[in-house]
Parts: sequence; C-alpha cells; structure tokens
Amino acid sequence: MVNNQTIFKYKTIKGPLHKIPPLLKLILLLSLSILCMYLPSIWLLTGIILAIIFAFLFKFTIKEQLTDLKPAIYYVIILYTISIISNLTEGINYSLLTVLNPQQEFIKLALRLILIIQLSAFVFRTTSALEIRSAIRIEVISLFISFIPEVFQLWANINQTWRARNGKRGLKKIKMLSFSLISLSFEKAAQKTKAIRSRGV
Repeated sequence: MVNNQTIFKYKTIKGPLHKIPPLLKLILLLSLSILCMYLPSIWLLTGIILAIIFAFLFKFTIKEQLTDLKPAIYYVIILYTISIISNLTEGINYSLLTVLNPQQEFIKLALRLILIIQLSAFVFRTTSALEIRSAIRIEVISLFISFIPEVFQLWANINQTWRARNGKRGLKKIKMLSFSLISLSFEKAAQKTKAIRSRGV
C-alpha cells in the first residue's frame, strides 16, 4: 500500500525531537513564531536555511519537507499577486520589471510564513496527538492543536477520492471538497470529544 504524505504527518521513526517533552516543544514553537514576527528578512532567510539543514539531520525527507510547505506556496502566490496589484496602483512610470519586482513587505511576509511552517512541522511530525492532549490540560486547546494534522489528512483523503473519480480541478472541486472537509471535520471532532469525555479525561 502506498503511504501518502500529508502535511504535518507524525513520524513513527524516532529521532532527537521525539525525546523533547511535548509541552516544551509547543512553548518553543509559540515563542519562536512570535519572534519571527519581528526578525528582519536576512534573519528569516537564515532561519529557513538552518531549518532545512536540521530537517535533514532529523531525517525529514525532501518529500516530507516539500509536503509541509504546500500551504506556504499557495499563500506566497496570493501575496505576490497582491504585491503586483500594489505596484500597479502605486507606480507612476510602469515597466514590466517594476511591476513584477516584489515589495520588501511581501518578501518578509513570505519568508516569515515559510519559517513558521517549518517550525510547526518539527513539532507536529515528532509529537503525536495523544502526547499533545496529555501535555495540555485545557481540553479545547489540546483538541484544536492535535486536530490540525488530522484536518490535513482528511483533505488528502477526500482529494484522493476526487481524483480517483476523475474529478476536474476548478471552483466545483473547491466547493465540493471544502463542504466534505467541514462535514467530516465536525463529525470527527464530535467523536473525539465524546471519546475523551467518556474516559473522563
């Protein structure tokens, strides 16, 4: 059976990050994510390069790293489009080079997003949902955090089903799959909540 890669999928192969307490990893993720909001572009780029190096050291495959960065690619495209529109509306002497040249704020936002996603991958790929729930005693927050990788898994499943039925890309696909994702997510969340309450957690 083919093992489909999904965003932030937990790695069962143990590594150094698996040994760090889940609560400490979550605190570090939150702290570093906040720090990313204030770092200049050069430091963000340095952080991305270091994250790639450490990802290989922690035995994250290229495929896993690229899979985790998929959401960032879509947002970067959106941000770049906004940058082009902004150049068109603000510029006086229009030229192709000027219009296509991304604004500094766009570059910083893109680098910031990529680095935060890389940091998130370190946490969610090395921390199971059960470990997260055990580390965080506030039920709603723990459910929300542990549910993030499962949402991506649900999306991968329904997307694969859509392709298997020769579904075409476009607005219809987004509409149908989004509706299915929301429905399945609510159903799965209700099941998890019911199971936790029945165990008295």
